[in-house]
Amino acid sequence: MHTDCTPDLFGFQDLGSRKVVAAFDGGLISSDAGGLLLREVAAATGLLRQFAACFHDRRDARFVEHSVEELVSQRVLGLCLGYEDVVDHERLRADPLFATLCGKVDPSGDSRTHGRDRGKACAGKSTLSRLETCRGAGDSDRTRRIAADGERIRRFFVSAFLARHRGRPPKRLVVDLDVTANELHGEQEGLFFHGHYDCYCYLPLYIYCGKDLLAATLRRADCDAAEGVVAELERIVGMIRARWKSVQIVVRADSGFCRDKLLSWCEEHGVHYVIGLQRNTRLVERIEKHLRRSRAEHARSGQPARRYLSFYYRTRRRSWSKTRRVIAKAEVTEGKANPRFLVTNLAREPRYSAQRIYEEQYCPRGEMENRIKEQQLYLFAERSSCMTMAANQLRLWFSAVAYLLFHELRRRALRGTELAEATCQTIRVKLLKIGALVRVSVRRVAVSLSAGYPYQALFLSAYRALQPPILLRCR
Repeated sequence: MHTDCTPDLFGFQDLGSRKVVAAFDGGLISSDAGGLLLREVAAATGLLRQFAACFHDRRDARFVEHSVEELVSQRVLGLCLGYEDVVDHERLRADPLFATLCGKVDPSGDSRTHGRDRGKACAGKSTLSRLETCRGAGDSDRTRRIAADGERIRRFFVSAFLARHRGRPPKRLVVDLDVTANELHGEQEGLFFHGHYDCYCYLPLYIYCGKDLLAATLRRADCDAAEGVVAELERIVGMIRARWKSVQIVVRADSGFCRDKLLSWCEEHGVHYVIGLQRNTRLVERIEKHLRRSRAEHARSGQPARRYLSFYYRTRRRSWSKTRRVIAKAEVTEGKANPRFLVTNLAREPRYSAQRIYEEQYCPRGEMENRIKEQQLYLFAERSSCMTMAANQLRLWFSAVAYLLFHELRRRALRGTELAEATCQTIRVKLLKIGALVRVSVRRVAVSLSAGYPYQALFLSAYRALQPPILLRCR
């Protein structure tokens, strides 16, 4: 039997002779207590502080209650904790624990200027919306008091990558390029229908080095996949080589990026590349003999059969400026031929044989797609709901910074644990979403974590990994 319900009381199925009722009357209880680990990561790395430094604050300091760093922290940490829209912050701003994560020195919000804001330490949806829609640093619209410096933000991602690799310089770096679609459902600036993705969308470009994000650039969907890539690589490679002069850099991408402009730039600047090449009749004819052998082997064994070879090739219409080395895979599987090709400027030597280049150098690029899916699905990088491309680009950057925090959490605190390779969503559910009672006093913000939390040992392990050794010895 159900209990009678009032607007503030919820009745559920009885438990034997007991009534089961619920209400939002628990007081200062937070569901995001695990976010304290993200706060430790942000403090140790300085990521949020450095990202906030990429904004110009033109506001009158006498009337400012939320610094740019606090606003940026609020938006990025909100994404980390699963709050994808700024409207979510209308409730979230009253959570003293979330205010603590964002660096508010008065987490209870008792010292707010206006009476209507008392008890709400963080900014509301309108203030965050103005941050998202801020213009560029050179914009003349003085009504936009906060301006994002796009060039500085782009350099921030590479600087953060370099800061994570202190000590002995790496001998080799593999830089992956890929694109995806941000589907649009309104009348956003730059709206265009893309036939491959079968929707109106943007076409953001992602550049990674392993699991490290180097660039996330929003683009119109009517552009070529390789558009703007050379400019991005000039900046990224220039910053890397300014730090590590002798490092070998390999650019890796699918056939959508196989353009003479990109290949020639790599050759002129001493950058290696392993890039997919779209097949055509001339290429297939070149490996027909090997396909016949693979077909015969497949017929005998019933298993996939493949052969690798390399040769030099130049497009017939001279769209390539020179002859280049092509790697071919003559594969037959499930009764069908599956020829694949890629182009590279790696030297012909045993360590760069055709099979090793294809299997060890090219195939691992598929891992990058998992990183993009993390951002798209779990950190809301696909949400391009603002009317202007500049605002949607900023949204993409907020998501990218959230990814950096998760990546640092995995690298610093979860190495060797069951969550070392977990997705952002799994980490959020198992490690960040912890119920806790929050008590704010003059001297302390006391957080009483749920005694029934099932991953206490994992949380303690992550906490200890984030603490400086000297503090652990003192405790």
